Amino acid sequence: MSRDDVPAASAGPGVPPGLPLVDEHRVRIAAGADRVWAALGGWLGERAGPGAAAYARLVRAEPAAASGAPLAEGATLPGFRVARAVPGERAVLTGRHCFSRYAAVPVLTGDGEGGTVLAVRTYARFPGPLGAVYRALVFGSGGHAVAVRRMLDSVRRRAEG
Repeated sequence: MSRDDVPAASAGPGVPPGLPLVDEHRVRIAAGADRVWAALGGWLGERAGPGAAAYARLVRAEPAAASGAPLAEGATLPGFRVARAVPGERAVLTGRHCFSRYAAVPVLTGDGEGGTVLAVRTYARFPGPLGAVYRALVFGSGGHAVAVRRMLDSVRRRAEG
């Protein structure tokens, strides 16, 4: 089964229905889940500045601005709303813009050796011809994978530092 065929029902609580799994990236971090959660929140908070808000407005993202603590349920980041948060375990960040509806789901699990595996799953739909073009540009080019891997590496360095 390809990742696009994974039904949304397997995505877990908080992921909007009808969004298939697009990709998943993970990293092992030599730190406990609480430190990884804090590092993830810090990274997200730093990325919620004027540049992200400008891009969110450009693509008519909802929500377009940041409010609240980055990983608090109900908080917003440009392009994302924290629909669900279980500190140290899982969050569901949902959003939409003129090219897609999506959810980013960071999941933290123990590695059995005192560390944490941080996985980020992306669920999305790309309606219409413009959505297909957007998907090809962002996912088909490998740009999304590069960006997520950089984020994971940054969170790993913060948590281990």
